[in-house]
Amino acid sequence: MIAHSAWPVDPAVIGPFLIAVALIELTPGPNMGWLALVALARGRLAGFAAVAGVTAGLAVWMLAAAYGLTEVFAIWPPLYQGLRWAGVLFLLWLAWEAWREPVADAEPTPDVRSLRGLFLRGMMGNLLNPKAAVFYVALLPTFMRPDHGAPLTQALTLGGLHLAVAVMVHSLIVMGAARAAGAVLPRVKGPGIRAVMAAGLVVVAVWLAWETRT
Repeated sequence: MIAHSAWPVDPAVIGPFLIAVALIELTPGPNMGWLALVALARGRLAGFAAVAGVTAGLAVWMLAAAYGLTEVFAIWPPLYQGLRWAGVLFLLWLAWEAWREPVADAEPTPDVRSLRGLFLRGMMGNLLNPKAAVFYVALLPTFMRPDHGAPLTQALTLGGLHLAVAVMVHSLIVMGAARAAGAVLPRVKGPGIRAVMAAGLVVVAVWLAWETRT
């Protein structure tokens, strides 16, 4: 039997932590809505590029929380509000961009440049999402044990587990939305697709504003 001291975190908290983060990730939110819209309008490959960007943004927040940098939100609340509204405005800009950008009637095949753009949009959208920062600040400490290793090691381990769960959930969303596109896109042409994408992003922006209110 492996001694508990050999584990980077208390093994007793791993199961409850995975259940908690799975429930959080399965709760509808801005990431889920945006990823579904991308996969629906642009296909599975585009959706996975967006997932990679969202994951990169989450990883930045996880590292910031592990090193205590996110405590600045408690010290200076206006920073939280500024980040919150920057995220809302970014989503509204994405909605405007979606409305102006032509979308092919058939499922597109994204090139490297468009995939890179989706990755950067996903990362930026999550970096401007204070909910991600609050998640790590509020949740991680409740599963860390002061008598079980260095706090930094525990935070990085639990954060890594959360990222793995997030990738799985987000990937399932992308695959489901991409499959649904086969039934939806043939019925919606050209400007209709742009309108659906833009309207969906506006809804996601409102969603973010509501969920992150204090």
